[in-house]
Amino acid sequence: MILSRRHFLTSMILAGFVLLGAGQSVSEEYQVKALFLFNFAQFVKWPSSDFSSANEPFRIGVLGENPFGTFLSETVKGESVEGHPLVVQHYDSPAAVKDCKILFVSDSEKEAIGQILAALKDRDVLTVGDTPDFLKEGGIIRFVPEGNKIHFRVGLDRANNLKFSISSKVLRLADPGKD
Repeated sequence: MILSRRHFLTSMILAGFVLLGAGQSVSEEYQVKALFLFNFAQFVKWPSSDFSSANEPFRIGVLGENPFGTFLSETVKGESVEGHPLVVQHYDSPAAVKDCKILFVSDSEKEAIGQILAALKDRDVLTVGDTPDFLKEGGIIRFVPEGNKIHFRVGLDRANNLKFSISSKVLRLADPGKD
């Protein structure tokens, strides 16, 4: 069986083998992170009551500057989660975040990260970021570059208090390091 490039990389991510070459650009780093976001959509279960209709889009949001370029949108184009088409939405403020299931909080928002996450704390949104204090401030998943790999850590205390559930497949791949 021949796998497409995206499905090959997706399989590599799930197996925990995503490597970044020495000196790779930020855009390549964010291509890897985009693939992680795509996989999180596949391996996190939201209650069907979170969708107003059977074909409501599954939104992956980006708050702040978009470090993914068009790669995240291209990655999810034509894909779906349990019949919900995946779409990417860009937001300028936490108040604008509507019906979003996964929200990547850009590094451009690091000065206000605590306020942003506090504004989202009562919403069932899988928050993902890569700033150092992301989990301490109340985020759920933080990307952690280490050497030539991208790892992620999960804030289980926050994740366990939400209506959605993160698959054990994702949790097994999470870096157990402390934040």
